[in-house]
Order: sequence, then structure tokens, then C-alpha cells
Amino acid sequence: MECLLQYLDDLDDFVGMFALAAERIRRVLKAIVLMCVTIGLQLFGVALALTQPPLALAAVSLVAVAMLYRAVVNHPVRAVPAP
Repeated sequence: MECLLQYLDDLDDFVGMFALAAERIRRVLKAIVLMCVTIGLQLFGVALALTQPPLALAAVSLVAVAMLYRAVVNHPVRAVPAP
């Protein structure tokens, strides 16, 4: 019986090792995908600016307005100190 418990403990450690490795692999893949999307978006912006400057200016204006709106709306409200 004790041998069976030892075997199950070793099996549990083996499965846990794969779970930890899978988490690291997931994080690395997520970082690589995010980096590729970011670089692709920047290259698309440069290509758009070189081929259609007015459209690129409109896109940048929309993104800037969205970022400003988000900065204003998500700003934490601070309590006014009593005099």
C-alpha cells in the first residue's frame, strides 16, 4: 500500500511539473504574440502614413481623442480636504 502511495505522489509531482512548465510557455507565447501585434500595428501605421496621409491623420486623431477620454474618465476621484 505504501508503494502505491509513493507511486501516486511521484505521478502527482510529474503532472505538477508539466503544469508549471505549461504556464511559463503560455506567458512566453503571450508576450511573443503581443510583441508581434504591436510591431505589426506600428508598421501598418507607417505604411498608412506613407500611402494615405489624410487617413493616417484621421486615425491618429481618433486614437488620441479616445486616449484622452479614457484618461479623464478613468482618473480616480480625490476627496477635497475640508478647510
